[in-house]
Amino acid sequence: GEESQFIAYVAYPLDLFEEGSVTNMFTSIVGNVFGFKALRALRLEDLRIPPAYVKTFQGPPHGIQVERDKLNKYGRPLLGCTIKPKLGLSAK
Repeated sequence: GEESQFIAYVAYPLDLFEEGSVTNMFTSIVGNVFGFKALRALRLEDLRIPPAYVKTFQGPPHGIQVERDKLNKYGRPLLGCTIKPKLGLSAK
């Protein structure tokens, strides 16, 4: 990249994450890293999830099609997040 821009490769052992909990994994990786004040800008370029971990996730209880129909969202991943006021929003 440009001067003062860097690429970092980070790997976590699967033992850190609760089996079957994609939410736990995303919160641990993305939620905590993006709240790190020492970084002025950060972009997640790629996330690789080992097949062994993916197999522990059972998926939505009623099936993905029911979830997509409820949300009227098709052809893309369904992700959600918790808004954290410490990342620039007021508590109001």
